[in-house]
Amino acid sequence: MADIEKAWLTNPSRRAAMARVAGLMAASPVAAAMAQPDAKPFSEHRRVLSLAEMQTVFDFEPVFFGNVPISVYDYTAHGDGSEFTLRRNRQAYDWVDILPSRAAIPASQVDLSSELLGVKLKFPIIVAPTAAMPPLHPDGEIGMFKAATAASNTLMILSINTGTPVAQVAPAAPGGTLWGQFYPLENLTNTQRSMDTYRTAGVNGIIVTVDQQASFYERTEQDRNFGGRSARAGGRGAGGRGGPAAAPTGSARYRINGGRLWYTWEYIDAMRKMVKGPLIMKGILDADDAMLAIQHGVDAIIVSNHGGRSMDYGPSSLEVLPEIVAVVNGRIPIIFDGGLRRGADIFKALALGANAIMIGRTTRWGLAAFGTAGAQRVIEMLQQELVQVAAAAGCTRLSDINKTTVKAHFV
Repeated sequence: MADIEKAWLTNPSRRAAMARVAGLMAASPVAAAMAQPDAKPFSEHRRVLSLAEMQTVFDFEPVFFGNVPISVYDYTAHGDGSEFTLRRNRQAYDWVDILPSRAAIPASQVDLSSELLGVKLKFPIIVAPTAAMPPLHPDGEIGMFKAATAASNTLMILSINTGTPVAQVAPAAPGGTLWGQFYPLENLTNTQRSMDTYRTAGVNGIIVTVDQQASFYERTEQDRNFGGRSARAGGRGAGGRGGPAAAPTGSARYRINGGRLWYTWEYIDAMRKMVKGPLIMKGILDADDAMLAIQHGVDAIIVSNHGGRSMDYGPSSLEVLPEIVAVVNGRIPIIFDGGLRRGADIFKALALGANAIMIGRTTRWGLAAFGTAGAQRVIEMLQQELVQVAAAAGCTRLSDINKTTVKAHFV
């Protein structure tokens, strides 16, 4: 019997459950007298699928959509401006072919384990930092960390905009590995304070994020303005109470966040002295910047455009990956981020030179849909899909997944 048939048997649909109840009622003469023909039976598309019925990560998104307010969904789903970069991140995978292999191997022979900056990975997959998870599900960041750890001890990066203090998240999954994400602060004293907070919690890997310089979420602003309420100055909160919102001033008049667009390499030098463990820079999209990152003591880089949430009409992460890989030439690890939805997507990024990849939106789908168990299922699905693709391509080890296994047609 096929797995999907077993799933249907062990997870009865709403209609099947109702049929069983109806069968019990049919034994009653009173019920028989009151019975009416089922002129318009329930259609299958009205039934919400259970966790056991999830077949791909895409199955989680509609459940996520149905579980959260529209503003929470939109914050996760959408990107900067016209969302050209957001769309291009996904389209880029269509421009890379996986070359067929004459020597496919059994999936059981595939071993994709590796080591990244002292952390042993069974799969080259990392849970990306994403903001405030309690609005997705009460399990929040603690649930996500437990899910990552349960899924073959997957490394997780906690957002600086966490909804749960790092001191509570870090000990929640014994044996798990947690790194911390950080946005630059011009005040070095405040920067040091944040680094100390992470270190006290036992978090030593720090991801300094520079890939969200000038972003404006038009869809988010539309949500805030529903019902005729206008956004207050500075782009935070909803107006409509006590008269119209005040007019923005300075750079805010042009939708620019004043807390960004000032980052300097001197600041990275200062951070390097504060961070005792690995310092990783997230947001590299240019080969020259990759070389500068190495020169300024960064231990690894993340090729990322913040999931299409920064600088509309920029390149997709996948398009610029090969040139960055060529320049870095193995000096430091390269982590990849952007639009990954399938094991085949992950395979393509690895083949183009990434040492590991990060998943963000998909894990949020899983957490919002089914809590900790849903997030774990998403991670494990992508792990197993990657194994299947590697097996079909004849790749036994992670090092076998290289540029000879794909052909890019970037436009």
